[in-house]
Parts: sequence; C-alpha cells; structure tokens
Amino acid sequence: QNELKALKKAERFRQRQIFDENLIDFASNDYLGFANDKKQFKKAFEWVKDFDTHSPKASMLVNGYHELHQGLEKILTNLNGFEEGIVVGSGFLANMALIESLVRKKDMLFIDEDYHASGMMATKLLGDRVVTFRHNDPEDLKEKLQAFDNGRKIIAVEGVYSMSGELCNRDIFNLADEHEALLIVDEAHSAGVLGENLLGIFEYYDIEPKDNHIKMGTLGKAYGSYGAYILASAEIISFLENRAKPIIYSTAPSIFDTALALGNISKIANNPKSFTDKIKERQAVVKKVTGIQMESLILPIPIEDNAMTQRLQQALILKGYLVGAIRQPTVNKPILRVIPRLGSSKKALKKLLNHF
Repeated sequence: QNELKALKKAERFRQRQIFDENLIDFASNDYLGFANDKKQFKKAFEWVKDFDTHSPKASMLVNGYHELHQGLEKILTNLNGFEEGIVVGSGFLANMALIESLVRKKDMLFIDEDYHASGMMATKLLGDRVVTFRHNDPEDLKEKLQAFDNGRKIIAVEGVYSMSGELCNRDIFNLADEHEALLIVDEAHSAGVLGENLLGIFEYYDIEPKDNHIKMGTLGKAYGSYGAYILASAEIISFLENRAKPIIYSTAPSIFDTALALGNISKIANNPKSFTDKIKERQAVVKKVTGIQMESLILPIPIEDNAMTQRLQQALILKGYLVGAIRQPTVNKPILRVIPRLGSSKKALKKLLNHF
C-alpha cells in the first residue's frame, strides 16, 4: 500500500484503461494500420475455421506445433534471408529466451542501455556476465569489447529504439564482425517499417544475414497480430529449442494470430511499395509541420515532467486524439510519443501536430 502511494505521489502510478474508440489513434504500435483491416481478419478466420484444432493446446515441444507455425517460420526465413526461424508467444518471451539461454558461463553480453525492458529483465539472471554500453555508441561498445577477451561475446541492440525512434548505428554491425560476436537485433519497431520491402534494419543497411546474426521480431506491431519470432542459423534455433525455457515451457502461439500474421506479412510482401509510399507521406507531413526528419515511425516529444505529460495527453484526448504518455522510469525524461500510423489519416496527423 505504501509503495502504491509513493507511485501516485511521483506521478508514476499506472492502470489499465479502455479508451474511446472514436479517438484518432496516434498511440499504438499498429504502424501499418492492420488493426482496422476487416478483410485481413476475415481471411484469417476463414483459413483457421477449417482446421480440426483451433487452440495451440500445449508447448511446441509437446504437440502444440501447428502447420501454420511452420508456415510462418518459413515465410519469415525466406523473406529475411536467414537459415531457420522459430515462432514465440510474445516479444517479451523472445528476449527472455535469447538472453537466458545463449549467455553461457564463460560468455559476456554487451547490451545497449536503452534496450527493451524484457531484455534488461533477462540480464538480471546473468550476474556478472553482462555489460551495458552507452546508448547507440559504437566507440563505448568498442572499448568494452576490447577489455573482454576470455570468452564468447554477444551484443544486443534494437533496430529502431522504441522510445526515441533512433536507428541502430551501422558501425555496431561492423564491430560484431570484427570481434566475432553474436549480434542480437531486436526488430520489434523496425520490421514492417524500414527498408524497400519493409523487412527492417538488415535490409535498410543492405546487410546480408550471417551465422553470427540473430533477428528477433514481433507480430503485434507492424504485422497487426500477436506473437513473435526469432531468425538465426539452424544451429542457434536448435539450441533454443533445447535450452530456452520460455520456448520449451510456454504454450505455443495462438493458431488464429499466426494465420493473421501470415496473411498480413504476405500482403506486405506482395506490394511493399503501397506501404512504403504511405510511410514516406506521413514522414513528409511531420517534416513540413515540425521540421523533424523521421527515419522511423516514432516521434518523441519531450515534456517537462510526468504530471505535465499526463495533463497534455488528457488535453489532446478532449480534442479527439490519442497519443502515448510515456513517463519516468520507462524513459529518463517524459515524452509524448506520436506514432504516424497508416491507419490514421495524414489530415488528422497534420491537425494533431499543429497542437504542439
């Protein structure tokens, strides 16, 4: 009770809330607008209804592995140029799976200080086998890599950082090669947003996946569904099947959500330009109104303090707009996070931005 009182006093208290569906959504991670695509929903339903099994039933290592899971893994590996893939229940579980299983006794994990909370939580299991480096700073990472020479090195970064919208520094990929390190790239906010075919940071930087590369992505953001996936070498995927507790002991991903993701990813792959054009149009609106050149679809607006962040969010709600109010300790400094998603119009985006 005292802790809850302290959170309220510090303007850090959280609670679930059902927002008015009439609000224009600039808060969600539904980058491509699939959340409102009724045709894609109906296609997935028609696909799933004819299967004898509609529930995943069990872990994929028992009998929860379905042909739709396998199909999604294949399309993701083929599109992204990786050898193997595995679907996972959520992005949180995927990060936990990678970090708790891959970092062995003599290894060292080098992780960006602004990495997703799921990854940071997983590092708590590692003891002294983890080093954080300054956010998106290849020079700091290089120094720390050079200071460790006793075992395998593993680097963890994000393709697009979820609170700032910054892209991972290209030099970090080079450092991973130079130091023969495994590189985990969390593409939760870059897959479906970056690259000519919207495949993410690897495509954006024209980097061909190698055996030391691991790509983790989610299905609940640009891909408009729920779940996650990990792409890597066949050896790493096999290792995860045998050692990653969040994969071994979690129920397999939802059959319907897997079908929905398959349909949405196929739609993107069949006509990526229709999506990239719309992304560029919204980035152009942001540039014209604010002068900010976006590289991703995340626009952070710094706010003075937590209380002001919440007040401004409520003021925008009264005007019909929903934006994310991101407070400390999630971020060092509070922000309103605006997502110029394709499901909301350019006209509405312009009107929203004119309020700042």
